Amino acid sequence: MRLSFFGLALLTIGLIGCSPDKVESNSSTGTNSSNSDAADSSGLKLTMAPTDAPKPNGTAEVQAFKGGYGIDFFQRVAADYNKAHPGTTVTVDGNPKIWDQLKPRIANGTPPDLMFPGWGMDHWALAEEGLVFDLGDVLKTPSADGKTPWGETFNPDLLKLGQLDGKQVALPLYLMMYGWWYDPDVFAKNGWTAPKTWSELMELAPKIKAKGMAPITFQGQYPYYMIYGMLMPWIQGQGGMAAINDCQNMVPGAWKSESVLKAAKMIEELRDKGYFEDGAVSLTHTQAQTNFLKGKAAMVPCGTWIKPEMKEILNPGQRMTFFLPPAVDGGKGEPSALQVDIEPWLVPVKAKNPQLGIDYFKLMTSLDNAKRFVKEKATFMSIKGSNDVELPEELKAPAAALKDSKAVWSIKFRQWYKTFEKELEDSLTALVTKKLSAEEFCNRVEKAADALREDDQITKHKV
Repeated sequence: MRLSFFGLALLTIGLIGCSPDKVESNSSTGTNSSNSDAADSSGLKLTMAPTDAPKPNGTAEVQAFKGGYGIDFFQRVAADYNKAHPGTTVTVDGNPKIWDQLKPRIANGTPPDLMFPGWGMDHWALAEEGLVFDLGDVLKTPSADGKTPWGETFNPDLLKLGQLDGKQVALPLYLMMYGWWYDPDVFAKNGWTAPKTWSELMELAPKIKAKGMAPITFQGQYPYYMIYGMLMPWIQGQGGMAAINDCQNMVPGAWKSESVLKAAKMIEELRDKGYFEDGAVSLTHTQAQTNFLKGKAAMVPCGTWIKPEMKEILNPGQRMTFFLPPAVDGGKGEPSALQVDIEPWLVPVKAKNPQLGIDYFKLMTSLDNAKRFVKEKATFMSIKGSNDVELPEELKAPAAALKDSKAVWSIKFRQWYKTFEKELEDSLTALVTKKLSAEEFCNRVEKAADALREDDQITKHKV
């Protein structure tokens, strides 16, 4: 059973005393703030965010996850906002584990006015307990240009990734794509070609191994990298989007289906043939990615944030190129399918000045600032037209993959069902370390899905 947000926050307090715009998804205060007294058919009950303009001379606090892209860009936009609105003060602060500070503050009713809580926050639980605003009406108000409805400036399918049961509980900023990476200069030197299919990978891997390199490394301490980079793409490759949707919707039998078993057997084969880097199961994300960049491994699964995250490790002129996970030979899935995701921004219902936090985020998501972010941070943005710039070299392959994709999808169950996700990660680690066979992996994960389905205290969702 998943603890409520308040239950998790109380535990935290005790511990503290911490040009691609095309996407097709699978699937407090304020005079104009309204509160729906009746929950909708899903049981989700939210307060609508205020739509009036911020009052002059106000202050707003923004807290943001300090990950691979840092928070310096957010701080510069705050400075721009303050300059354009004399007497107004927007401050931005954050750290790599910002969720540890935010959880007790939200539980105590003292949250910031706008927050980017990072991957360690269960933002769906915040919505289920009515702790964040429904931003649907705010998206109908003018954007930073003063005329275009704000919601119309976003890629509509990326907006949907911030919806829970049809409610706009979160807003996207940047877009992440998941795939594999290789060094094109290393491959060219050795006469290798990035594998497009499983059979090509099986032909290439022994050649790489013969050169004294591991064909593949992975971020073993964070098994979700392998979930995103191997397991789920190969489930899609074998069974198509129907198999992915069945898994996410927790359809009985889905996690021990032919498609999941095929994906597990592919990972099992990589394991048994020694194509994973020795000891990778104990590596952090940056350690595995460092080994890749230092030439200890030829390929690594990761998202499009890898270069800014690893910029201090890169040698001058060192390159890396994105490619899709090798497709399943003879599978029913779409070989061009691309997995994407967002990291959500939210407005807490107990914010002291949500209007100012929202107005600041409008400036952050203006077309000019979105284009600046693409060029400075080497990632894609969720704003229409923002990716129509001269892209950094490492984004050109992801941009081409997005342009050519016939199916774009996102993993949602990881945030919906934390206990299940943990069991899936533990099961995958057991598979990689030879403690489980592919069949045993499927049975263990299906058992966890059974427990989830039978727990009436966990809200169920559908893609």
